[in-house]
Amino acid sequence: MLKVAILDDYQNVAQEFVDLKKLSGKYEIQIFNEPFESEEAAIEQLSDFEALLIMRERTKMTANLINSLKKLKYISTSGMRNKSIDLDACKKKKIIVTGTDININPTPELTWALILGLARNIKTEIDNMFQGYWQTTIGVELKGKILGLIGLGRVGSEVAKIGKAFGMEVMAWSENLSLDKCKELGVLPCSKEDLIQNSDFLSIHVQGGERYKDCIKLDEFDKMKKTAFLINTSRGPIVNEDDLIIALSTNEIAGAGIDVYEKEPLPASHKLRFLPNALLLPHIGYVTAENYSIFYTQMIENLESCVSGKPIRVIE
Repeated sequence: MLKVAILDDYQNVAQEFVDLKKLSGKYEIQIFNEPFESEEAAIEQLSDFEALLIMRERTKMTANLINSLKKLKYISTSGMRNKSIDLDACKKKKIIVTGTDININPTPELTWALILGLARNIKTEIDNMFQGYWQTTIGVELKGKILGLIGLGRVGSEVAKIGKAFGMEVMAWSENLSLDKCKELGVLPCSKEDLIQNSDFLSIHVQGGERYKDCIKLDEFDKMKKTAFLINTSRGPIVNEDDLIIALSTNEIAGAGIDVYEKEPLPASHKLRFLPNALLLPHIGYVTAENYSIFYTQMIENLESCVSGKPIRVIE
């Protein structure tokens, strides 16, 4: 039987979305609920598997890992884009890589959960309510504030629409900003410097990678309003994490809402976890029952199609 590994099922829910018992006669399936401690550990534990079903970028499919897994034939990832997979290495080894559909709306929704949480000090007020206190902070209103967006693609556009509904002024910058999209959404295009200096809420919605690595660092934090908030639901390395810690620790900015990190899972002792003005979530922008149903259902469909010799949803 084909040996299949389902990786990074942190919530132990894969079996809730796919009836794996029905597949037991065709595949030998093993579920991994914890992240691997190292790439060497991943190589050791995955050496016998011919197919990997992976969740987003949780386990990086590096060239070294791919080349070390001698039996590997198929990789199926959630979503149709996964920058953690070395596609060139897969192509050289004739490993078929497939993907799935994904609902985009959960990430804009979570972005607004963070924005609202920061604006109304939700973290502090919840903590204080459980300690017996009452009305310990004063929030700020969104109407009339400036929402600055780094990126106006599919996610950024949805965030912009909601910002407009709240009565906010919306500005945007990116290296490939569409002026037509700005006009369509009523968003003011601007330079990066203007965006940084004027935003009350600065939210990041560009893809990860070298282009935007360290896009926000100490220099940018120094130029932001001291009352401004940073929100990142895109990718961790876009914001220099050490500089973010300095900016929050010294109150250079008012706070940050973060769902993505340089290293994931975020280490238990990480300094960000101990900052009162950091509203942190464990990279759950795409983690919804609806998305998981799509991911696991289609990854199994992809696997079946590959085994039959007619692969679908191929990523090249």
